[in-house]
Amino acid sequence: MSQLWNTFIFRPMLNFLLSLYAVLGRNFGLSIIVFTVLVRLVTLPVQMQQMQSARKSQELQPQLQELQRKYKNDRDKLAEEQMKLYREAGVSPLGCLIPTLIQFPIWIGLYQSIINALPDTPVQLLNLGRHVYQQFPLLSSLAAVDNLSSLIPLNNHFLWLNLARPDPYYVLPLLTVASMWLLQKMMATPSTDPQAQAMSQSMELMMPVMFGFITLQAASGLGIYFVATNVFGIVLQYFVSGWGSLSEVIPQLGGGKSQTKDKKNARK
Repeated sequence: MSQLWNTFIFRPMLNFLLSLYAVLGRNFGLSIIVFTVLVRLVTLPVQMQQMQSARKSQELQPQLQELQRKYKNDRDKLAEEQMKLYREAGVSPLGCLIPTLIQFPIWIGLYQSIINALPDTPVQLLNLGRHVYQQFPLLSSLAAVDNLSSLIPLNNHFLWLNLARPDPYYVLPLLTVASMWLLQKMMATPSTDPQAQAMSQSMELMMPVMFGFITLQAASGLGIYFVATNVFGIVLQYFVSGWGSLSEVIPQLGGGKSQTKDKKNARK
Protein backbone atom coordinates (compact mmCIF):
# COMPACT_ATOMS: atom_id res chain seq x y z
CA MET A 1 0.00 0.00 0.00
CA SER A 2 2.86 2.34 0.89
CA GLN A 3 4.55 1.61 -2.42
CA LEU A 4 1.35 2.40 -4.34
CA TRP A 5 0.97 5.68 -2.42
CA ASN A 6 4.56 6.71 -3.15
CA THR A 7 4.32 5.74 -6.83
CA PHE A 8 1.00 7.37 -7.71
CA ILE A 9 0.57 10.22 -5.19
CA PHE A 10 3.64 11.30 -3.24
CA ARG A 11 6.45 11.11 -5.81
CA PRO A 12 4.55 12.69 -8.73
CA MET A 13 3.39 15.50 -6.44
CA LEU A 14 6.86 16.07 -5.00
CA ASN A 15 8.48 16.19 -8.42
CA PHE A 16 5.74 18.37 -9.86
CA LEU A 17 6.36 20.86 -7.04
CA LEU A 18 10.11 20.71 -7.71
CA SER A 19 9.49 21.45 -11.38
CA LEU A 20 7.23 24.39 -10.51
CA TYR A 21 9.95 25.56 -8.14
CA ALA A 22 12.45 25.54 -11.01
CA VAL A 23 10.09 27.38 -13.37
CA LEU A 24 9.00 30.03 -10.84
CA GLY A 25 12.41 31.40 -9.94
CA ARG A 26 13.08 28.88 -7.16
CA ASN A 27 10.34 30.26 -4.94
CA PHE A 28 8.73 27.33 -3.12
CA GLY A 29 5.94 29.40 -1.55
CA LEU A 30 4.86 30.66 -4.97
CA SER A 31 5.10 27.09 -6.28
CA ILE A 32 2.59 25.94 -3.64
CA ILE A 33 0.16 28.74 -4.60
CA VAL A 34 0.40 27.92 -8.33
CA PHE A 35 0.03 24.22 -7.53
CA THR A 36 -3.14 25.05 -5.55
CA VAL A 37 -4.66 27.00 -8.44
CA LEU A 38 -3.88 24.17 -10.88
CA VAL A 39 -5.45 21.58 -8.57
CA ARG A 40 -8.59 23.68 -8.17
CA LEU A 41 -8.84 24.15 -11.94
CA VAL A 42 -8.51 20.39 -12.49
CA THR A 43 -11.24 19.70 -9.91
CA LEU A 44 -13.40 22.61 -11.12
CA PRO A 45 -16.08 20.35 -12.72
CA VAL A 46 -16.57 18.58 -9.38
CA GLN A 47 -16.73 21.91 -7.55
CA MET A 48 -19.32 23.26 -9.98
CA GLN A 49 -21.37 20.11 -9.49
CA GLN A 50 -21.17 20.66 -5.73
CA MET A 51 -22.42 24.24 -6.07
CA GLN A 52 -25.26 23.21 -8.37
CA SER A 53 -26.22 20.47 -5.90
CA ALA A 54 -26.26 23.01 -3.06
CA ARG A 55 -28.44 25.36 -5.11
CA LYS A 56 -30.91 22.60 -5.98
CA SER A 57 -31.01 21.54 -2.32
CA GLN A 58 -31.93 25.10 -1.39
CA GLU A 59 -34.75 25.10 -3.94
CA LEU A 60 -36.07 21.84 -2.44
CA GLN A 61 -36.35 23.28 1.09
CA PRO A 62 -40.11 24.04 0.91
CA GLN A 63 -40.86 20.49 -0.29
CA LEU A 64 -38.57 18.97 2.33
CA GLN A 65 -40.28 20.98 5.06
CA GLU A 66 -43.66 19.79 3.81
CA LEU A 67 -42.45 16.17 4.01
CA GLN A 68 -41.20 16.78 7.55
CA ARG A 69 -44.61 18.04 8.60
CA LYS A 70 -46.41 15.22 6.82
CA TYR A 71 -44.25 12.37 8.15
CA LYS A 72 -43.06 13.87 11.45
CA ASN A 73 -44.10 10.70 13.32
CA ASP A 74 -42.68 8.23 10.78
CA ARG A 75 -38.93 8.68 10.35
CA ASP A 76 -38.51 5.70 8.01
CA LYS A 77 -41.18 6.99 5.64
CA LEU A 78 -39.74 10.49 5.88
CA ALA A 79 -36.27 9.26 4.90
CA GLU A 80 -37.75 7.26 2.01
CA GLU A 81 -39.72 10.22 0.66
CA GLN A 82 -36.75 12.56 1.04
CA MET A 83 -34.51 10.23 -0.95
CA LYS A 84 -37.22 9.93 -3.59
CA LEU A 85 -37.42 13.72 -3.82
CA TYR A 86 -33.63 13.99 -4.12
CA ARG A 87 -33.59 11.39 -6.93
CA GLU A 88 -36.36 13.12 -8.87
CA ALA A 89 -34.51 16.45 -8.59
CA GLY A 90 -31.16 14.87 -9.51
CA VAL A 91 -29.56 15.92 -6.23
CA SER A 92 -27.15 13.84 -4.17
CA PRO A 93 -27.28 14.48 -0.39
CA LEU A 94 -23.57 13.59 -0.27
CA GLY A 95 -22.64 15.78 -3.24
CA CYS A 96 -21.04 18.43 -1.03
CA LEU A 97 -18.63 15.90 0.50
CA ILE A 98 -17.07 14.71 -2.78
CA PRO A 99 -14.68 17.67 -3.35
CA THR A 100 -13.47 17.43 0.25
CA LEU A 101 -12.83 13.68 -0.07
CA ILE A 102 -10.96 14.24 -3.33
CA GLN A 103 -8.69 16.79 -1.68
CA PHE A 104 -7.73 14.68 1.36
CA PRO A 105 -5.06 12.68 -0.54
CA ILE A 106 -3.79 15.99 -1.97
CA TRP A 107 -3.45 17.50 1.52
CA ILE A 108 -1.58 14.45 2.82
CA GLY A 109 0.62 14.21 -0.27
CA LEU A 110 1.39 17.93 -0.19
CA TYR A 111 2.28 17.79 3.50
CA GLN A 112 4.65 14.88 2.83
CA SER A 113 6.10 16.72 -0.16
CA ILE A 114 6.81 19.87 1.85
CA ILE A 115 8.38 17.97 4.74
CA ASN A 116 10.55 15.90 2.40
CA ALA A 117 11.43 18.76 0.05
CA LEU A 118 12.74 20.93 2.89
CA PRO A 119 14.98 18.60 4.94
CA ASP A 120 16.59 19.74 8.18
CA THR A 121 19.10 16.88 8.58
CA PRO A 122 21.54 15.01 6.28
CA VAL A 123 19.45 11.84 6.69
CA GLN A 124 16.33 13.65 5.45
CA LEU A 125 18.33 15.11 2.57
CA LEU A 126 19.49 11.61 1.59
CA ASN A 127 15.92 10.32 1.81
CA LEU A 128 14.75 13.13 -0.49
CA GLY A 129 17.18 12.01 -3.19
CA ARG A 130 15.48 8.60 -3.31
CA HIS A 131 12.18 10.16 -4.37
CA VAL A 132 13.38 12.72 -6.93
CA TYR A 133 13.07 11.80 -10.61
CA GLN A 134 16.11 12.34 -12.78
CA GLN A 135 13.79 14.27 -15.10
CA PHE A 136 10.19 15.39 -14.95
CA PRO A 137 9.40 16.06 -18.62
CA LEU A 138 6.20 18.01 -18.02
CA LEU A 139 7.97 21.12 -16.70
CA SER A 140 11.67 20.51 -16.25
CA SER A 141 12.40 21.33 -19.89
CA LEU A 142 10.75 24.75 -19.46
CA ALA A 143 13.14 25.54 -16.63
CA ALA A 144 16.21 24.30 -18.50
CA VAL A 145 16.92 21.80 -15.71
CA ASP A 146 18.52 18.54 -16.76
CA ASN A 147 18.25 16.91 -13.35
CA LEU A 148 15.76 17.86 -10.63
CA SER A 149 18.26 16.74 -8.00
CA SER A 150 20.35 19.79 -8.88
CA LEU A 151 17.64 21.98 -7.29
CA ILE A 152 18.35 20.55 -3.85
CA PRO A 153 18.61 22.01 -1.24
CA LEU A 154 15.56 24.21 -1.81
CA ASN A 155 15.07 27.74 -0.56
CA ASN A 156 12.65 27.24 2.34
CA HIS A 157 11.91 30.92 3.00
CA PHE A 158 8.79 32.72 1.77
CA LEU A 159 7.93 36.15 3.17
CA TRP A 160 8.42 35.76 6.96
CA LEU A 161 7.93 31.97 6.86
CA ASN A 162 10.11 28.92 7.07
CA LEU A 163 7.90 26.67 4.95
CA ALA A 164 9.01 23.50 6.74
CA ARG A 165 7.89 24.82 10.13
CA PRO A 166 4.73 26.35 11.65
CA ASP A 167 4.13 30.08 11.37
CA PRO A 168 5.77 31.63 14.47
CA TYR A 169 3.44 34.65 14.38
CA TYR A 170 0.17 32.67 13.94
CA VAL A 171 -0.81 34.73 10.89
CA LEU A 172 -1.49 31.70 8.68
CA PRO A 173 -3.74 29.93 11.23
CA LEU A 174 -5.80 33.12 11.59
CA LEU A 175 -6.02 33.55 7.81
CA THR A 176 -7.04 29.91 7.46
CA VAL A 177 -9.84 30.28 10.03
CA ALA A 178 -11.09 33.58 8.57
CA SER A 179 -10.99 32.53 4.90
CA MET A 180 -12.63 29.15 5.58
CA TRP A 181 -15.37 30.76 7.67
CA LEU A 182 -16.08 33.24 4.86
CA LEU A 183 -16.26 30.41 2.33
CA GLN A 184 -18.50 28.27 4.56
CA LYS A 185 -20.82 31.23 5.11
CA MET A 186 -21.05 31.95 1.38
CA MET A 187 -21.86 28.30 0.66
CA ALA A 188 -24.43 27.91 3.46
CA THR A 189 -28.00 27.27 2.37
CA PRO A 190 -30.76 28.87 4.49
CA SER A 191 -33.17 26.57 6.28
CA THR A 192 -36.27 27.13 8.42
CA ASP A 193 -35.64 23.86 10.26
CA PRO A 194 -34.10 24.86 13.64
CA GLN A 195 -32.21 21.58 13.96
CA ALA A 196 -30.71 21.83 10.47
CA GLN A 197 -29.90 25.50 11.04
CA ALA A 198 -28.13 24.74 14.32
CA MET A 199 -26.13 21.93 12.69
CA SER A 200 -25.14 24.21 9.80
CA GLN A 201 -23.98 26.96 12.15
CA SER A 202 -22.02 24.43 14.19
CA MET A 203 -20.21 23.17 11.07
CA GLU A 204 -19.47 26.75 9.99
CA LEU A 205 -17.49 27.15 13.21
CA MET A 206 -16.05 23.65 13.67
CA MET A 207 -14.46 23.30 10.22
CA PRO A 208 -12.49 26.60 10.28
CA VAL A 209 -11.35 25.97 13.87
CA MET A 210 -10.25 22.42 13.02
CA PHE A 211 -8.21 23.51 10.00
CA GLY A 212 -6.83 26.46 11.95
CA PHE A 213 -5.61 24.03 14.61
CA ILE A 214 -3.96 21.88 11.93
CA THR A 215 -2.25 24.95 10.45
CA LEU A 216 -1.08 25.97 13.91
CA GLN A 217 1.02 22.81 14.21
CA ALA A 218 1.80 21.81 10.62
CA ALA A 219 4.42 23.10 8.22
CA SER A 220 3.48 26.60 7.08
CA GLY A 221 3.63 25.44 3.46
CA LEU A 222 0.45 23.46 4.12
CA GLY A 223 -1.12 26.59 5.62
CA ILE A 224 -0.36 28.46 2.40
CA TYR A 225 -2.18 25.71 0.51
CA PHE A 226 -5.22 26.02 2.82
CA VAL A 227 -5.42 29.81 2.48
CA ALA A 228 -4.90 29.74 -1.30
CA THR A 229 -7.58 27.05 -1.63
CA ASN A 230 -10.06 29.08 0.41
CA VAL A 231 -9.37 32.31 -1.49
CA PHE A 232 -9.87 30.50 -4.82
CA GLY A 233 -13.11 29.02 -3.46
CA ILE A 234 -14.36 32.43 -2.30
CA VAL A 235 -13.73 33.96 -5.74
CA LEU A 236 -15.41 31.03 -7.49
CA GLN A 237 -18.39 31.04 -5.13
CA TYR A 238 -18.86 34.78 -5.61
CA PHE A 239 -19.11 34.45 -9.40
CA VAL A 240 -21.49 31.49 -9.09
CA SER A 241 -23.88 32.67 -6.38
CA GLY A 242 -22.69 36.02 -5.03
CA TRP A 243 -22.02 36.56 -1.32
CA GLY A 244 -24.76 34.14 -0.29
CA SER A 245 -25.51 33.98 3.45
CA LEU A 246 -22.50 36.19 4.15
CA SER A 247 -24.58 39.22 3.15
CA GLU A 248 -26.83 38.50 6.15
CA VAL A 249 -23.84 38.92 8.46
CA ILE A 250 -22.33 41.87 6.58
CA PRO A 251 -25.27 43.76 4.94
CA GLN A 252 -22.89 46.12 3.13
CA LEU A 253 -21.84 43.23 0.85
CA GLY A 254 -25.15 43.19 -0.94
CA GLY A 255 -28.10 43.04 1.40
CA GLY A 256 -27.71 46.52 2.72
CA LYS A 257 -29.21 48.23 -0.32
CA SER A 258 -32.19 45.93 -0.56
CA GLN A 259 -32.85 46.25 3.17
CA THR A 260 -32.75 50.04 2.88
CA LYS A 261 -35.27 49.94 0.04
CA ASP A 262 -37.53 47.63 2.06
CA LYS A 263 -37.44 50.02 5.01
CA LYS A 264 -38.31 52.98 2.76
CA ASN A 265 -41.19 51.04 1.18
CA ALA A 266 -42.43 50.02 4.61
CA ARG A 267 -42.49 53.66 5.73
CA LYS A 268 -44.49 54.62 2.66
